[in-house]
Amino acid sequence: MSYHVPVLLKESVDALDIMPDGIYVDLTFGGGGHSAEILKRLGRKGRLYAFDQDADAIANKPNDQRLTLIHGNFKFMRGFLRYHGVEQVNGILADLGISSHHIDTPERGFSFRFSGALDMRMNSEALVSAKDVINSYTEENLTYILKEYGEVENPRRVANLIVKGRELGYIVTIEELMKALEPVTPRMNGNKFLAKVFQAIRIEVNGELDSLSLMLEQTGKVLQPDGRLVVITYHSLEDRLVKNYMKAGNVEGVTQKDFFGKPTIPFVPITRKPIEVSAEEQEQNPRSRSARLRVVKKI
Repeated sequence: MSYHVPVLLKESVDALDIMPDGIYVDLTFGGGGHSAEILKRLGRKGRLYAFDQDADAIANKPNDQRLTLIHGNFKFMRGFLRYHGVEQVNGILADLGISSHHIDTPERGFSFRFSGALDMRMNSEALVSAKDVINSYTEENLTYILKEYGEVENPRRVANLIVKGRELGYIVTIEELMKALEPVTPRMNGNKFLAKVFQAIRIEVNGELDSLSLMLEQTGKVLQPDGRLVVITYHSLEDRLVKNYMKAGNVEGVTQKDFFGKPTIPFVPITRKPIEVSAEEQEQNPRSRSARLRVVKKI
């Protein structure tokens, strides 16, 4: 089984409008699919800097001198690039989807389809896991993340069941969490409910929205004029941040104005509407169905 099937591969790399001698960044290396396609289009002097916080992904690095693979969170993009002597680049690509490797590896604890420990850390060296969130967060904090990050219906009831469940014993496995949630898990569409709960916990464990916000705010500084920002999102929370940033230059989506009252917008859209996955790709890779591709060019 491959580490990860790259989503919207041709569309996203085409959107970078690659110059053979340019400098590009793949912020979500994963199985290396997008990076491999970028490298195909780069010339001998071209350079690619790729990021991934998961040590498992580092093993996918190809033997290509044009690629520098950085083991780190993309929220530190600008600092890492400066460390390597790079101030500005010609294009940045980020595929924000969780990799198939994470979902399909039971011991990583990302999926309710498997038995295993509650983990969900994208960086296996991180201190806080899903088990810690479930067993140490207050009912109020659990309610907040279930509502804000999972858009779970009746989040207070769900949080209350988790708290009651852990009072009977430490909740350390996926099965134990699902057992605690049985009273509110619908008989129909139960998987949809559980997916929302797991998404909320995963986002909290990995600080995904904060990391995304920090990364986006750096792209305007790192991109050269005419440089492309290409982002693939998979759920409404991250898509809202990306859409706001591309529209206004900040994740709040508030248009700034100069001294004369003229809007200061750092990007022009390349895609007026997000590019969606074709029916053919969805059939080949069902996990790609919610993907949305947005592209802008720096002014």
